[in-house]
Amino acid sequence: MSDSSTGKGLLFIISGPAGSGKTTICDGLMEKENLQIIVTSTTRSPRQGEIDGLDYHFLNSQDFEIKISEDAFYEYATVHNNYYGTQKADIIKPVLSGQNLLLNIDVQGAKTITEKASADEVLKGHIVTIFIMPPSLEELDARLRNRGTDSDEEIERRLIVARSEMEQQKHYNYTITSQSKSADLITALDIYKKEVARLNQID
Repeated sequence: MSDSSTGKGLLFIISGPAGSGKTTICDGLMEKENLQIIVTSTTRSPRQGEIDGLDYHFLNSQDFEIKISEDAFYEYATVHNNYYGTQKADIIKPVLSGQNLLLNIDVQGAKTITEKASADEVLKGHIVTIFIMPPSLEELDARLRNRGTDSDEEIERRLIVARSEMEQQKHYNYTITSQSKSADLITALDIYKKEVARLNQID
């Protein structure tokens, strides 16, 4: 929980190209620190082993669009031909209760949330953005192929998207250039501890 006088938690946003290692970092942070991961919604089909409500809220396109019309999302975007979105209640309520949150999201979603947060009394000053930068596109290509979950065509599309995503890292509070899994996690943990301490000093 947050120790700040406001009682509000921090929202840590982690972005990076597919295959950059951001999910592994998120898993490590969850294991080491008192962080609650935000489950985002998507119309993408579940991959093998993924569980509805744990990995994502899996929705069909019609249900997702109904929620859009109800203004239920803090942000949503189309990525790789599928909807992805973050429901408002999944962010606001936990932050107000003092819970530190972790959101693994694409650069489009991160941009939307950070822009809205600048004028949001709940989230202003309570968002920390971290970009995971792959060592190179060649290494990213190898990681995606070793993962074995995407077709060659999908990998090529993800690499094209990765090029544009990597240009957005300058808008993040922190950039971690991916090395090994253990080194990346150590860096992320250092950022987490620094930001929690900063919030407590401000409040």
